[in-house]
Amino acid sequence: MMEYTFSNRISALQPSAIREILKFTSDPTVISFAAGNPAAESFPIDAIREIAADILQNRPVEALQYSVTEGYTPLRTQLKARLHEKYAIGRDFDELLITTGAQQCMDLATKVLCNEGDTVICEDPSFIGSLNAFRSYGVRLKGVPLQEDGMDLDALEAALKTEKNVRFLYVIPNFQNPMGVCTSFEKRRAIYELARRYDALIVEDNPYGDLRFSGEDIPAIKTLDEDGRVIYCGSFSKILSAGMRLAYVSAPSPVIAKMTVAKQVSDVHTNIFFQLLTDEYLRRYDLDAHIAAIRKIYAHKAKLMLDAIDAHFAPGVTHTTPQGGLFLWCTLPDGVDMPQFCRTAVENKVAVVPGTAFLCDESGSSQSFRMNYSTPSDDAILRGVEILGGLTRQL
Repeated sequence: MMEYTFSNRISALQPSAIREILKFTSDPTVISFAAGNPAAESFPIDAIREIAADILQNRPVEALQYSVTEGYTPLRTQLKARLHEKYAIGRDFDELLITTGAQQCMDLATKVLCNEGDTVICEDPSFIGSLNAFRSYGVRLKGVPLQEDGMDLDALEAALKTEKNVRFLYVIPNFQNPMGVCTSFEKRRAIYELARRYDALIVEDNPYGDLRFSGEDIPAIKTLDEDGRVIYCGSFSKILSAGMRLAYVSAPSPVIAKMTVAKQVSDVHTNIFFQLLTDEYLRRYDLDAHIAAIRKIYAHKAKLMLDAIDAHFAPGVTHTTPQGGLFLWCTLPDGVDMPQFCRTAVENKVAVVPGTAFLCDESGSSQSFRMNYSTPSDDAILRGVEILGGLTRQL
């Protein structure tokens, strides 16, 4: 058998810890708090079935043929209008590109903006999928500690002052993955002003913003963008279907132009059938009413998990209390072996994700682990938290 030599960019890249953990969950007896899947009951299955049948009956060639890289024009037009009217996102200098999931937004942004050795500043901890996308291009990751209301601003400014070739800041302001926290409007404004002062771009990843179930909505950083500094990424994965892999990026036209070229050599265009389907869904149905129903589902599931944690976990274990999204973040007392706790949990048929999976420094340590409440059933939430609670009391 021949020996294979892989590129420098890929040879050191490690598999996603979450995907590795999910292998254990193929066992139907394992309760998984490790995934980040939308609740199955959140999918508008009947509407999708109806629209899909109509498209295949009346527009089959359009749905099955090649299409343009930028995305289906009627869908792009609808999205631009929705972003502008509902969220105050999009200025005269902005354009919009349809992407294959929000993950592709991160990949394309890094591809067109970064050279090997450049720096990307990230919340620490942060989403493993984006961190690996950045790492795959040979960039340096600089983590800034994430507090309950967003990035530590003093640490962010210190990083902007001292790090070389900072190309952009990567932030998930709404119900952050993995911690579930929300960046305050004061900090969003401060992050934008620091990016202006030190001439850096911002990649604002917002897959969870529509999933707020308590508190007040907070304007996106992109609403503050006066000089074309913010690349805003949104997604239909959490509100229509994760499997469609349909997302979009709103950014200054020169950036979108380069991302479009980069996408052409990646996947040519996003699945056109699902673009047609999404465009028709937005025309025929009330998306905001559908989102309101999803919010009720997650409000119930989050409360169920939080109440169970408060009832069963040892007092020394702390947790975040999300106002939306899919995740919460638990922290074990100092001195406890967190990785061993996660391994013991899997041995007891409950899967969680160790906090080390989300660190910018892959050799760093963490006392925390991530839990997801959107995917498991109510019964699984109650049983799984009770099992974990018993383990915390054995620490």
